[in-house]
This record gives sequence, structure tokens and C-alpha cells, in this order.
Amino acid sequence: MGALRRKLTRAGLPGLLVTHPPDIRYLCGFSGSDAALAITHLRARLFTDGRFTAQTSEEVRAAEVEIGSGITAVAASQWLAAEPGVEMAGFDATKTTVAELAHWIHELPSQLRREFFQALPAPFIEMLRMVKDADELALMSEAALKGCQLFDHILLFLRPGITEVEVAAELEHRARLLGAEGMSFETIVASGLRSAMPHGRATVAPLPRHGFVTMDFGIILNGYCSDMTRTVFLGTPKQEERDAYQTVLEAQQAGVAAVAAGVSCAEVDEAARGVLRRAGFGDAFTHATGHSVGLEIHEPPRIGAGQAMRLQAGMVVTVEPGIYLAGRFGIRIEDTVAVTDAGCQVLTPSPKALIEL
Repeated sequence: MGALRRKLTRAGLPGLLVTHPPDIRYLCGFSGSDAALAITHLRARLFTDGRFTAQTSEEVRAAEVEIGSGITAVAASQWLAAEPGVEMAGFDATKTTVAELAHWIHELPSQLRREFFQALPAPFIEMLRMVKDADELALMSEAALKGCQLFDHILLFLRPGITEVEVAAELEHRARLLGAEGMSFETIVASGLRSAMPHGRATVAPLPRHGFVTMDFGIILNGYCSDMTRTVFLGTPKQEERDAYQTVLEAQQAGVAAVAAGVSCAEVDEAARGVLRRAGFGDAFTHATGHSVGLEIHEPPRIGAGQAMRLQAGMVVTVEPGIYLAGRFGIRIEDTVAVTDAGCQVLTPSPKALIEL
């Protein structure tokens, strides 16, 4: 927590209340669903309830533990207010509702209610989480490789007539067998005309005899998310379908090739987007080129137009251009990559050349 405490010192804050579960897990290892973490320059104390007594003894590091029965954030607030030298405490306004803040304030001693809680000038913990250490990168690489195993498995399962829901269920069942804690997000399976929907949820629609099938999925392993997308073709594609796929592949490869420490997020986006624009598909690419991944499936930075933040070694981001032609088809290809000083390491090395089934 040293880096976080240094940020608090520079901000003039002697205390911090943390309530966002991924931030709590990052700081002290606790993965339970109900907790609050109070941090001062000398101490850190996790507040949770009796459901998690055994879990805290197994998981929590670098923090004391207090098991209670009330609202954890209120208990943490009151503890902070009673700590010597803590005349104010920061909180992350991006992760706190107005109602939550009002409740915390109401439960403080009256003389502290006006100025005790101060919004952080930036989401400090989120900023720390952007750059992964060696242990985090190893976990994320393992999660990503298990995702690649899922893709290898699903290629043997796909066939015309089975439903998108069946494909999603098979991916999710197999993920559990491989040791996943769960899926990173609701599995996307969009086939045929529905492949033109960037975030097409799996439905009871049967896979076509002739058409693209886009699968976007990821698993959670030891708290860290994986993310990948592959688009395959059932039957024999027409030339325009082959050409469109090749264009997306070239755009995706250009985006990956642009990733390196010091490069801006906008430059990576343009590397991929420019390929599609020059091929006449600029208007068919309707979302950002990527995002960061970690304890949450969508973390900053965002790989998109106008995003000036520069990549740093240790960041993990996706590169996922696509084209979506309503009433015809859609194609997306996505890798997760770890940023290095010299470029990047692709964590999802599954084949990307067009697969015909």
C-alpha cells in the first residue's frame, strides 16, 4: 500500500475509505461481496461480517480484520474518524453514490459531518491497478491461455442448427471444468445476420448453414479477467466475406503492432481504424478499438479516438476492431496483449486466420 499512501500524502489526506470490491481485493486480497477498507498512514483495517470470518483468515493480507454486524462502510467511517490525526478521509466519488455518502456522513459525530469526507482528486486505486506487476501478469496470462483452450474446444462443438445459447452454455460449462471462477462477462455468441450486432447476446437462434459466428468470451481466474473474440465461418464464404474478414484481420494486426509503452491510446486506435477506413469500412466500425483488463473486464485506459493517455509497460489491453453490416454480417477479432517497452506480448495466441467449418 506504499504507493497509495504516497498519493494520499500528496493529496493532503490522512485517511481513505475504500468500498469498491475490486479495489479492496487489489489492496488486501479479500474477495468477499460485502466489505469496506479503512486506510491511514499507519494502519489498514478491513470491515466485514460473520459470513466471511473464515474467508478473511485465508485471504486478507496487509490489513487488520474486524467482523461486525452492521453496515461495513459505516463501521469503517466511524473507525477512521476515531483514529488519531485523521481529521478528514478521502473517498472515490466515481464509485460512490450520493445516497451512500449521505448515509456515511449522517453516522459520523455531528462536529465531523461537514468536512470529514473529501472526494479524491483522481481515482487513486484505479490508477495503480492500470499497471500490472509480474504476479498479476502471470495470472492474466494463465486466464487468457485457458480462454484459448475454450476456443479450441468450441471449434469441435460448432455445427449448423445448434443454438447460440447452446454454444454459450458449452463455453461456460467447459470454463468451469478448466477451473474458472466464472465468466468475465455475459458470453456473446452472434451468428448469421445477428453477427452484425457488436454485443449480440446469445439467443435461441440456430447457427446458420452459411454464415459468420462471432464469439466474445472470457473467464475469471484468481480474480483476474480474460477477454478474446474470434469469428469463424460455417460453410464456404463468398469472396466478399473473405475479403471483409481479411480486412478486419489486417486492422487487428495493425492495432497489435502499434501497441508499445509510450504510444498513445489514440494512436493504437487509429492504426486499426485507419485500415478499415481506407478499405471503405470506416462507418462500419462503431466502437472503440479496445480497453484495459484486470480485476474488472473494463478498466482504464480506453483504446479509442481522442484518448491521449500513453500506454505503460505492464498495462494489459485489448485490440478488437470489427465491422458490422446490418442485414448482412459482422466480424470482430480480439486479442488481449500485455504492453512492454518494445511492443507487446499477445496473451491470446489462438489462430486468427479465417476458420471454415
